[in-house]
Amino acid sequence: MKIMISAGEASGDIYGAYLAEKLIQLNPGVRLLGVGGPKMKEKGVEILEDPTALSAVGFTEVLANLSKHRAIFARTARMLGEIPPDCLVLIDFPEFNMRLARRAAKKGIPGVYLFPPTAWAWRRGRAKTLANLGVTIASVFPLEAETYRQAGADVRFVGHPLLDLVGPARHEEKKSAREDLGLDSQEVIGILPGSRDQEIKQLLPVMLEAASLIRQVRPGVELLLPLSHTVSGDVVREYVGESDLPVRIVSDAAHLCMAASDVLIVASGTATMEAAIVGTPMVVIYKTSTPTYFLARLLVDIPFISWPNILMGKRIVPELLQDEAEPEGIAGLVLMMLENPSISSEIRKNLAEARSKLGSPGALTRTARLILEVARR
Repeated sequence: MKIMISAGEASGDIYGAYLAEKLIQLNPGVRLLGVGGPKMKEKGVEILEDPTALSAVGFTEVLANLSKHRAIFARTARMLGEIPPDCLVLIDFPEFNMRLARRAAKKGIPGVYLFPPTAWAWRRGRAKTLANLGVTIASVFPLEAETYRQAGADVRFVGHPLLDLVGPARHEEKKSAREDLGLDSQEVIGILPGSRDQEIKQLLPVMLEAASLIRQVRPGVELLLPLSHTVSGDVVREYVGESDLPVRIVSDAAHLCMAASDVLIVASGTATMEAAIVGTPMVVIYKTSTPTYFLARLLVDIPFISWPNILMGKRIVPELLQDEAEPEGIAGLVLMMLENPSISSEIRKNLAEARSKLGSPGALTRTARLILEVARR
């Protein structure tokens, strides 16, 4: 049996790697190949193309790498004919993977889509397109599942894979996380500026300025910065060095840092979902180019950008966007959470409710079984 996995971004590469591990456990003879990065390769996937380094945020930013993406797509589409898989697994990366799904459908290759396009937020026609192509949707959100069912797609609600990878941090686990990190401070702030160099350059300086203001009020607070493997450590260290702040940079330990922290300053994205599962109060910020921001405002039909707020359909954690994402505002919100235990407690309660909407652990195993079921049809 051959299964092709297409995951073009760093987050998709991580999920693809865990999914590959589950597929091999369930079917040791399976051959895995596809589009991905180093994480998938480590788990036994034969990488045909690696576009993960080209990942960018926003409409205008993507244009810079458009020709490279087109070349990678052409080669991948050709491979569908040369090495036809029994199932094509698509993970996020919608502009690329929607086109690949069309090519696969023409060749009679069935597909399973994990993290399909956010048709519930914008461009609802994509749900109908995938339904017409016969792609099975492995849904991770209840709202997503309902949108695709209404479009006529075959939908299985598998739950969110992050529940397999992240758990809520209780008091004793927070204490253990701090011991593991060698922290002895009474208050800890986690700084998570994103998983792309572009985000680091736009968000980290603002976050560090906010941290400096916080330490003027609470000089004993400790600062943690988990370093993603997808960003340049040199760039991060340069910004931290210029800030003259005692920031502890920790490699590949985001969840441990989240568990150890009292409050997080976090870039909008997957990290807000992880923080919600861990249960740590947060201030969510984001800045992007002005054209991208205004295009998003025109096209996206949801009032929030962070996953905790989207899941709950209301603002349970603060979001500061564009010009609002400035040091004074960020510092003020963080200090309010540190100084008012009742506010932090209410946020944790709401985050626990948001977490409950993601299903139960075991999503990756359920998705792997679904892929094998589709491949055997």
